[in-house]
Amino acid sequence: MSLLAPFRVLQGGGSAQSGAAAGEAPDLQGMLMHHLLDGSEIEFEILGRGFVWHLPQWEPVHLGPLTLDFSPTKHVVFLVLAAILCLLIFIPIGRAMRAKYTDKAPTGLANAMEAMILYFRDEVVRRNIGHGADAYTGYILTLFFFILTMNVLGLVPFGATATGNFMVTGALALVTLGVVEVSGMRALGFKGYMRTIFFVPPGLNPAMSVLMLVILTPVELLGKIAKPFALMVRLFANMMAGHTLVLSLLGLIFMFASAGMVVVNGVAVASVAMVTAIMMLEIFVAFLQAYIFAMLTAVFIGLIRHAH
Repeated sequence: MSLLAPFRVLQGGGSAQSGAAAGEAPDLQGMLMHHLLDGSEIEFEILGRGFVWHLPQWEPVHLGPLTLDFSPTKHVVFLVLAAILCLLIFIPIGRAMRAKYTDKAPTGLANAMEAMILYFRDEVVRRNIGHGADAYTGYILTLFFFILTMNVLGLVPFGATATGNFMVTGALALVTLGVVEVSGMRALGFKGYMRTIFFVPPGLNPAMSVLMLVILTPVELLGKIAKPFALMVRLFANMMAGHTLVLSLLGLIFMFASAGMVVVNGVAVASVAMVTAIMMLEIFVAFLQAYIFAMLTAVFIGLIRHAH
C-alpha cells in the first residue's frame, strides 16, 4: 500500500468558501462544527495546495456489552503531539542541568525553564499544599506544560485544540481527582479520610449527629465531584469559546460576500482586525487556563491534606 494512500488533495476550499464562490449562502454552522469538533481527518496546506490526512480506523474491541473504539482521532493526534513536544523540550533540558549546570547558573532556554519551575514550586505548589509539597511539584508542572502545549497547538495554522474536547479535559480532571483523593488518604489515614465524607461536628447528641450525617454526607460527596467537574468545564469552555468567536468573526466575511454587499471589504478589514486582537488574547488565555488548572489542582491537594 502506498504511503500517500491516507492523503487526499482538496479540490477547492471548505464549505463556507465554496458556497460563497457559487453565490449561495455559506454553511457557517457546518464550518464551525467541522473545525471545532473531533474527527477522523486532519486538513493542512502545503505551498497553496490543500491536503486531507485520513486517520486509520481500527476494528473496535468488544468487552461484553462494551464496544471500545481505539482508532486515533484529530484531537488524539494533537494530544500525543503535545506530549512528544514536552518530552523533546524537557528531557534535553533535564540532561543539560545534570551535566553542564551542576556548579553554575544555566543559560538560554534552560535558565527560563528553571525560573518558571522555581516559581511554580515556591508560589503555587508549596504555598497551596504546605508540608510535603515538593512531592507534587512534578505532577503540577506536568499538568501546566502539557495543557499549555495543547492550548498553543490549537493556535497554530492547521492545528487543533485537544483541550477544546471535554473528553480530554474530563480525563485530566479524573486523573487529578485520583491524585487528590489518594493524597488525602495518605496524609489523613483511612479514618481521617472518611471524616472528609462522613462529617459530624463535635459536641452533638446522637440524634443530631445522625441528622447531620444525613445532610452533610451528600454535600461532601457532591463537593468531591464538583471540584474536578469545575476543572473540566472551565478549561473546555474557555478554549472552545475563543475558537468559536474567531471562526464566527471570519465567517462574517463569507456571509457578506455571499449576499453581494458592497461593504464586504470593510467587513473583511474589521473582521481580520478583531480576529487578530482576539488571537492575541487567546495566547494569554492559553497560558492562563493552564496556570489555573495547575494552581487549582495544588489548592485541592492542599485542602484535603490539611482537612482541619
